[in-house]
Amino acid sequence: MKTNFLILALLQLLLIACKPEQAAIASNNNEPAYLKARKQAIADALAAPQPVILLPLNPNETTKANVQKIALADKKVQQSFRDPKTNAPLLNEVFGIFALRPSDLPPNTTICTDGNCYRIELYNYALNMATIAIVNATSNSVLTVNYYPQQQPDLPPHLAQLALSIAADSPEVQEAYGSKPDTTLGLMPATKTALNRSRCERSQHLCVAPTFVKNDKALWAIVDLTALKLVGVRWTNVGTTGERTSERKMQNEKIMSCFCDKETQLTRDGWQMQYSLTRSDGLRVSQIRYHNTPIINNVKMVDWHVSYSTTDGFGYSDAIGCPEFSEAAVVAIDAPKVMPLLDNTDTVGFAIEQTYSSEGWPTPCNYNYLQRFEFYKNGNFRPIIASLGRGCGNNGTYRPVTRIAWAGTNNSFFEWNNAKWQNWQQEKWTQQTELTTLTPENYWAKIANANNQGFYLMANNGQLDQYSRGDQAFLYVTKHHPNKDEGDGDLPTIGPCCNTDYQQGPEKFIDPTPEPILDTELVTWYVAQLKNDDTPGKEYCWAESVVENGIYVAKTYPCYSGPMFVPIQ
Repeated sequence: MKTNFLILALLQLLLIACKPEQAAIASNNNEPAYLKARKQAIADALAAPQPVILLPLNPNETTKANVQKIALADKKVQQSFRDPKTNAPLLNEVFGIFALRPSDLPPNTTICTDGNCYRIELYNYALNMATIAIVNATSNSVLTVNYYPQQQPDLPPHLAQLALSIAADSPEVQEAYGSKPDTTLGLMPATKTALNRSRCERSQHLCVAPTFVKNDKALWAIVDLTALKLVGVRWTNVGTTGERTSERKMQNEKIMSCFCDKETQLTRDGWQMQYSLTRSDGLRVSQIRYHNTPIINNVKMVDWHVSYSTTDGFGYSDAIGCPEFSEAAVVAIDAPKVMPLLDNTDTVGFAIEQTYSSEGWPTPCNYNYLQRFEFYKNGNFRPIIASLGRGCGNNGTYRPVTRIAWAGTNNSFFEWNNAKWQNWQQEKWTQQTELTTLTPENYWAKIANANNQGFYLMANNGQLDQYSRGDQAFLYVTKHHPNKDEGDGDLPTIGPCCNTDYQQGPEKFIDPTPEPILDTELVTWYVAQLKNDDTPGKEYCWAESVVENGIYVAKTYPCYSGPMFVPIQ
């Protein structure tokens, strides 16, 4: 896949020409001070030599201020600052500056060895594009720059607060809620969303959904931060619940220092690997070998897409990761656990498990996710993603995006179809439906080299564990490019929340003219579809607070997803 940045930019500009509300946002005398200040900041940025709203920094954050200056002076970073035809300024904003962590780069990368590198994330409002640069603060140089069209970094706190203020001051929200909601009680203000038939649809604008719970319902206030206005309100049913089970003190310092800032090595049951927590891609396991044979370069969970309506198309694009990441993430609440896998009393392998939770879980509009990587003594491997409920509605569909970069440079991909293995010639996607044909062993696909060494992909139809009803998954195969980052490092949110078709994000790495994928390096993307249920006796992807022994405890009804990979014998 060879992305032509200028072509993408020009195509986006053609789209922008059809969007009148993207014109300069004028202030009026009746606006609150925070909106006037925001519009003035936009005007000042567009009038400056570099059309960029800088990240607010404290006076003592001198290194970050220098990183911001170095990055914005780089010509490749500046490439998206202006219209290529008219030289008109395109609004950009710095969303975050972070000390570089292992997960920000492909495994075993030696691009920054002095430990004084930073990751800076910018968002281009005109092109709806993220730009991520790596800066060496010792040499005052920019090491890498990557563009992510149709993707958005996670929001800084001041934009989350801006969205809350716009929502609470909107007459539509106050009318629906019955009063002006307290912004301190707003949930998920920095988590990206969408709304059909608005500029938020398909994430053309930067939109978030501050949410206010009232009795057994949740009011979504969908705010367009590109146009600085409310674009819709929606209610979801969240059910009745007690208080959250306890005040939980997060072990941030230990998690950050032990599992976010460094890799952990693990050797067990014939397997060797390393793992670390990422900013927003969950737990990444990399350099996986089985009896010294390289199997997988890295595997991780890129996004959670949560949709609460098939007609209105609204929900959340969620991220999971380190506790000191951003307000958009449902964060790690404890250290990764390594535990034995048991079949009755026999140990058949081991698992690495990581949990993530909102502070108020299991009350409404709070989330609890689980990652679990299972490694078996016989060579089987299963990446599991689970929701433990409760979420922000009783009609949600969860679509977690898992990315697997396979070891080896001469792999090919095969799908079982019409009673034989059909070799895919080029990048594409498929979906598991009732019509999907499987082998007698439930094999759906296989990844194999020229010697037929590799893995079968066993479809999950609910047979793999007691907590699953099947995945109905989308499956994508793309060519891996070692010379550019298409997901080896930490990714911004790659997909919108609420598409019901194949457009979940991985398709962005399949060009309009897909690349050949015969005998090459491959990446598979797996997107399960999990429908929650609060029907008594049939709960799924759900959680409740129940009283036991006089106190509230959480009762979960998890939904597990993920295929099984079985070695080709």
